[in-house]
Amino acid sequence: MPTVKIAIIGAGPAGLTLARILQQNSITCIVYEAESSRNNRNQGGTLDLHPDAGQLALKEAGLLPIFHKHARPEGEASKIVKYDGSVLWDDNVMEPWRSAEEGEQQRPEIDRVVLRDILIDSLEEGTLKWGKKVLGVVENEKTKGKFNVSFADGTMEQDIDLLVGADGAWSKVRPLLTSEKPFYSGITMIEFWALDAEKKSPWVSQYVGQGSMFMFDEGRAIICQRQGTGAIRTYACVRKPESWAKECGIDWTGADARERLVAQYFNDCGEDLKRLILESQDGLILRHIWMLPVGVKWDKDACPGVTLLGDAAHLMTPFAGVGVNVAMGDALELANAIIARKESKTAKFVSDKNNIARAIEQYEKSMFERGERAATKTMHGLKGHFSATGSEERASRIQKGYNMIMAQKAEKK
Repeated sequence: MPTVKIAIIGAGPAGLTLARILQQNSITCIVYEAESSRNNRNQGGTLDLHPDAGQLALKEAGLLPIFHKHARPEGEASKIVKYDGSVLWDDNVMEPWRSAEEGEQQRPEIDRVVLRDILIDSLEEGTLKWGKKVLGVVENEKTKGKFNVSFADGTMEQDIDLLVGADGAWSKVRPLLTSEKPFYSGITMIEFWALDAEKKSPWVSQYVGQGSMFMFDEGRAIICQRQGTGAIRTYACVRKPESWAKECGIDWTGADARERLVAQYFNDCGEDLKRLILESQDGLILRHIWMLPVGVKWDKDACPGVTLLGDAAHLMTPFAGVGVNVAMGDALELANAIIARKESKTAKFVSDKNNIARAIEQYEKSMFERGERAATKTMHGLKGHFSATGSEERASRIQKGYNMIMAQKAEKK
């Protein structure tokens, strides 16, 4: 489809991956991003890319070698702690047991900002347009089946043949396809930072270890992640109404915010767990966790020429660790569908409009199924993480994986 005008709204992992794979196959596209530059805001924590999703997409994009250069296999390490401070599992004090010989089975961690930079730097010059906050999207009145996007800077992009919404939770493109909107999941996170933890907060650094630490309990959780920069992010999570952060009586800008949070909601926890919150002094961010209904779909004829990727299509909570992997899988699926229509013999005998419609239909069929599976898994994680036996269940699953790998290694000897 060499004459098709493709616009991708949003420069997150999904939108950038789609653009890169399309360019690798000589298909032109433009990515429009609301932020003014790549350094406009903090991009979040660390994530693991799965071999059958995020890594597969990067392989297709020709970026797997540079990913491995920056990824941190040691970041897979998990430490599981009960609310009273009892350590149920700790990879940091064990010999490495995940097979280094089977690299394709590993899920190494990478900082979100590093992944984004890899994708941005891979694009052809001029592909990514910064400072393009979308105000509205409408179908062109004169040219049906084509779309116009208006931006806050007063500009407009017209006659778009394929409009891809990769613009996250509050997508401006989604309303063209469905009236579904994100709703509050019941979970509020308070994010704390310990920057340069090894030097400034050595105890926090040592306690968390090389990867992540988890404490799950009834109605609350504490999750810590090590960043490639050496920082530690601690997330204190509570299951409370959406209005809780404003009505709980804690001044989140006050010097005693951490102490009051611990005293009111984590006071019966082990001293080490409370210390993680109290000694993470370099930042505090409140985060309401939003989601779309599990299995959200729209009719294939809802708005021909328009589709969604990632959080715009199936926003889910982070309690299964699959969001970015699903998003990059979306990008790979859509890219392959577009490429197949471009290269097929029959594509030459039908209009570009029909090619687009068929590519979207092919993509969305698998995307809906994959998105629903992931969202269901995430809902299971949401319930498990905030249950009284959450830590024990997580430790048990890791133990089973460990036992299976150890048995396989024994058979090979």
